[in-house]
Amino acid sequence: MSDVTDATTANQAPTPDDAARLADSKKAGPVLAADGTPLKRSLNRALRRQKLRALMLVAPLLIFVLLTFIAPIADMLFRSVENQIVSETLPRTTDLLGDWDADAGALPEAPVYKALYEDIFIAQERKEHTRLGSRLNYELTGVSSLFRKSGRKVEDMGEVYQDQFEDLDEFWEKGENWNQMMGSDDWLADHAAWNEDSGDRQPRFELRDDIAELLPETAAKYEIFANFVQVEDEDNLYTEDPWAVVYSALYDDLTGPNAAQIANYSGFGADKLQAAAAAVSEFETVDFAAAFEDIDKDWSSMDVWQTIQMYSPKYTSGYFLNAVDMQKTPDGPALRDENERIYGTLFMRTMFMSLMITGSCILLGYPVGWILANLPARTANLLMILVLLPFWTSLLVRTSAWKVMLQQQGVINDTLVWLGVVADDSRLALINNQTGTIIAMTHILLPFMILPLYSVMQTIPPTYLRAAKSLGATNWTAFWRVYFPQSVPGIGAGSILVFILSIGYYITPEIVGGTTGTFISNRIAYHISSSLNWGLAAALGTILLAVVLGLYWAYDKIVGIDNVKLG
Repeated sequence: MSDVTDATTANQAPTPDDAARLADSKKAGPVLAADGTPLKRSLNRALRRQKLRALMLVAPLLIFVLLTFIAPIADMLFRSVENQIVSETLPRTTDLLGDWDADAGALPEAPVYKALYEDIFIAQERKEHTRLGSRLNYELTGVSSLFRKSGRKVEDMGEVYQDQFEDLDEFWEKGENWNQMMGSDDWLADHAAWNEDSGDRQPRFELRDDIAELLPETAAKYEIFANFVQVEDEDNLYTEDPWAVVYSALYDDLTGPNAAQIANYSGFGADKLQAAAAAVSEFETVDFAAAFEDIDKDWSSMDVWQTIQMYSPKYTSGYFLNAVDMQKTPDGPALRDENERIYGTLFMRTMFMSLMITGSCILLGYPVGWILANLPARTANLLMILVLLPFWTSLLVRTSAWKVMLQQQGVINDTLVWLGVVADDSRLALINNQTGTIIAMTHILLPFMILPLYSVMQTIPPTYLRAAKSLGATNWTAFWRVYFPQSVPGIGAGSILVFILSIGYYITPEIVGGTTGTFISNRIAYHISSSLNWGLAAALGTILLAVVLGLYWAYDKIVGIDNVKLG
C-alpha cells in the first residue's frame, strides 16, 4: 500500500504552489549577464565607458574654450579687484597704518615713517617702488613722482648708521665678516666647498639660529638682502657688502630689548658686536619723519597717507568705483568732480551708437536679404559674392578708405557739391564724430546682418505670399502679416551679432571717431596699452560684459532666444 502511495506522489504534476516557490527562488538572486556578472553592474560599466569616450571626444574643445575664453574672463574678474601690490611692497607700513585713525587729523607717528623707510629701501633695490607709485598715482596724482624721488634718496638715511658702524671698526665694512656672523655653520661649509666657476648653483643662505634670536631685526633684513643677491642678482653673497638698511636694523637691535643679552654672546664677532653695543648710545640718529619731509613735502600731506591706507587691503572696489565715475574717500564712496566724469558718458555713447549701427544694418540688410532669397539660385550666389567681398579685405584698409571718403575734401563731399546738394563752403562734417563711426561700422558689420536674414528668408516658401494674396490680402498686408513674422528670427540673430560686435569695436572708432565717436572699448584699450592701468581696464571690461549679458537676458525675456535662428 505504501509503495503505491509513494509512486503516485512521485508521478504527480507540479502544483501552482510549486511554480510560485520556483519563481520566488529565481527572484531572490540577481539577473546575470553572459559573463556571469550582475546585469545591472554590467550596464553601469558600459554606460560609464560610453560617457568617458564621449568626454574624450569633446575634451580638446573643452580645453580650448577653457584656455581661450573662460580663463581670460576669470583673470579679468580677478584683476578688477586685485590690489596686492600695496601690501606686498609696503608690508610694514600698511600693518602699522591699520591702527592709524585718519579722521583724527594727525599724521602717522614715527614708527610708521621708520617702517616706510625700510619698505621703500627694499622696494627700490627690487625696482618695485616705481610700480607702486604708478598704481597709487591712478588714485592720487603726483604719487608716482613722490615714490621715484624717495627711492633715489632713501638710501641716505641708512648710510647715516652705516658710516658710523664702519668708522667704529673696519670689521663692519667687509661682507665676509657679516656672512661669518649671520650664516649657519652648514651654509658656511657648503659655501666654502662651492666653486663659483663650476656652474653649480650657489648654496642658499641659511641664518644662524642664535643670531636670529639675538638680533631679530638685523637677521630679517640680512636674510632679505641675501635672498636678493643670490636669487635676483645671482651674485656671490660672500663678496657683497650689506645694504644700508641692515646697519640701521643693527642699530635698532643694539638699542632694543635684546641689547642686554649681547654681553653673553660668544659667537663669531662677539667682541665687535659688544663694542658696537657700547658705542651706539653716542651714534647720530635719524628722524625719519623729518627726513621724508625733506625729500618731499607731500609726505606731510594727509591725502598721501589716506590713499596708502585706503588701498592697503589685498582686494579693492576702487577700480569699479573709478569705472562708474566714483572714488574711494575716507568717508566712503563719492562721485568724482563733474569735469572728471567720463566713463558714464562713454558707456551711454557706446550703447546708443551700437543700437544705431544695429538699426542701420537692419534697414539696409533686410531688403538685400529679401532680394537674395527671392532671386534665382544662380543670380543669388553671384550677388552673395559681393556681400562676402568685404571679408576678404583688411579691416584697416576698409576703415582707412572711409576716412578718405568722409573727410570734408573727400569723395562724398565733393560729389554732393558737384550735384549741388550742399554748397562748397558748407561741406558736411562726416569724419571724426559719431556720424563717421556709424557710417563706417555699418558698412563693416552689414554682412553679419545680411547672412542670417538671407538664410532664414530662404526657408520661407513663396507660396505663402501667393496664398495670402489669393485670399484678398494686399501686398503690404501679405508681407506684414505672413512674411515678416517668419523673418523675425533672422532679424534677431543678425541684431545680436551686430550689436555684440559693435559694442566691443575699437579700431574703427579710433580711426574715424575723433573725440565724440569713440567707444568705451577705446578707453579699455588705452588703459591696457598706454596707461597700463590694467585693473581699471578689467573693471570696465567686466561692467561691459555684465551689460551685454543683461541685454541678452532682456532679449530672451522679450523676444525669446529660441526665436533666434541662423537658417
